[in-house]
Amino acid sequence: MDTQADGVGHASQDDFELPGVPDAFARLWTPHRLAYIKGGQDQIKGTEDCPFCAAPGRSDEESLIVYRGEFVFAILNLFPYNPGHLLVCPYRHIPDYTDLTVQETAEFAAVSQTAMRVLREVSNPGGFNLGMNQGAEGGAGIAAHLHQHVVPRWGGDANFLPIIAQTKAVTQTLGDARTQIAAAWPTDGSSH
Repeated sequence: MDTQADGVGHASQDDFELPGVPDAFARLWTPHRLAYIKGGQDQIKGTEDCPFCAAPGRSDEESLIVYRGEFVFAILNLFPYNPGHLLVCPYRHIPDYTDLTVQETAEFAAVSQTAMRVLREVSNPGGFNLGMNQGAEGGAGIAAHLHQHVVPRWGGDANFLPIIAQTKAVTQTLGDARTQIAAAWPTDGSSH
C-alpha cells in the first residue's frame, strides 16, 4: 500500500487479490451453492408434485406432521438446519404471505408462536430464526407453497462442516424429533 505525505493510504494494483483469495474479511466461498441460487433445483409448480399438499393426506408419522390446525399445519423440515426445524404451512397451495386470509394469518401466527413455546420446552434453544423465503429468487426451495421456517438455535450450533465438507451434523432423528414435539404440543388445539 502506498502512503502519501497526508497519511492517507492508497492501494496500488499490486495490493488487490482475486476473488476467492482470503482477505481481511475472511470470506467463506461456497461456489457449490450457485446451482441453488440460479434455480438449479427443480421448482414445484402445482399441487400434483407439492410435498406440502401431499403431507396432510398421509399419517402424521409418515409426513412428520406435529400439529394439524383448521387452516395450517406444522411439519418437520425434511432437510433440517437444526434438530426440531419446523415449517408452518397453510393447507391451501398459495405462494405468497399476502395470499393468506385473515383467519389463516391468525392461525399461521398462533401456530408459529406455539412452535416456539413447544421447542423451548422440548429442547431449550437459546434463540430462533423465523422466516419465509418468498419466491425462488428470494431463496424459497418450494416457492409455490407458502411456508414459514421455525429454526431453534443454540450457541455454537454453527460450524464449518456444511461449508467445507458439505455435511450437516443433526443430533436427532426426524422420527424422534416428531414424537417429542407432537407429544409436547397442546392437546386442546390452543396456542398456549
